[in-house]
Amino acid sequence: MTTPHHPIAIIGAGLGGLTLARVLRVGGVAAAVFDLESSAQARGQGGMLDIHDDSGQEALRAAGLHDRFRALIHAGGEATRIVAPDGTVRMDEPDDGGAGRPEVDRGELRDLLLNSLPADTFHWGHKATGARPLGNGRHEVAFADGGVVTTDLLVGADGAWSRIRPLVSAATPAYTGVSFVETDLHDAATRHATSAALVGYGFFIALGDGNGCPAHRESDGGLHAYTAPKVDQDRLEGVDFTDTDGAGKAVLAHFDAWDESLRALVADADGALTPRRIHALPVGHRWDRAPGVTLLGDAAHLMSPFAGEGANLAMLDGAELGRAVLAHPGDTEAALSAYERALFPRSEASAANSADSLRLMFGDDALNRLLDQFAGFGQADH
Repeated sequence: MTTPHHPIAIIGAGLGGLTLARVLRVGGVAAAVFDLESSAQARGQGGMLDIHDDSGQEALRAAGLHDRFRALIHAGGEATRIVAPDGTVRMDEPDDGGAGRPEVDRGELRDLLLNSLPADTFHWGHKATGARPLGNGRHEVAFADGGVVTTDLLVGADGAWSRIRPLVSAATPAYTGVSFVETDLHDAATRHATSAALVGYGFFIALGDGNGCPAHRESDGGLHAYTAPKVDQDRLEGVDFTDTDGAGKAVLAHFDAWDESLRALVADADGALTPRRIHALPVGHRWDRAPGVTLLGDAAHLMSPFAGEGANLAMLDGAELGRAVLAHPGDTEAALSAYERALFPRSEASAANSADSLRLMFGDDALNRLLDQFAGFGQADH
């Protein structure tokens, strides 16, 4: 039986991989996208994203999708509210109507990219288990169902636990000491009016006692909260999240001193609580040029979410890699060298910023330090 061959194989149908496929398609180059999920809608995509003008939006311009993206923006989503553990609002900045970092629903943004590509681009239900070089820049990728494909250009867009990364790097993600427990409160204005009024419509975060709780209002009117206890990974591993009531009590035990209006973001959750352990690759992660293969997004530079850069960088990576391939037709190595020369310093700067933000938000006097930082941003604007 002949092994299927694809000139360009992208492993992972996240925002970065999809942006790459779309930019290539706009330039007249087809790519095959492989993903472990059984279909495009097999699982939820999480909450809101702020899409930065100089990265995520730049990627959407390269993909020819910026106008359609504008229709997805959550009005009022650029507002910022910072709250103390006692429920006191310490900063409340309204959305100024600018377009520097508008909020959109991650699922809607992903659908925009998915729907911009032909259906035969995608190979669902293909969980990559590993890859090996065949020489001259070609690679073979193996999948959990026993299938294999070969490719001339292999792109690892397969996230934190990438199966493609070992081809170029021995680095593995490390636990940052912080975890999220995600909760949803549906139909918030009606069913959870107090929580809805507390969170508002934009970026919300409560900080104190070494813990945090970012949250936001979603485009469907629900609230999505990321309760963040600073705990050893083993302590979270010991919580049975199939027992929603018990898990809620275990999480709230870290927030005994917090006001009930904040604790309600967990106590009143609709549905299950979802744990997310926050891992990161070393700041400055890079690799030597390996023929015919590269990485983008979390596979290349996994970082904590506390600078809001992950999705934006993944999309920019995809756009920049696509541009490099189109600018060097027939010369994969020149394209990958150009892409990685820009990738490494860009991702290092963002990863350092993210690590600094994590230390600020979960360090001593975090609330006041964050308020000082925002005050500094405001002074820089004047």
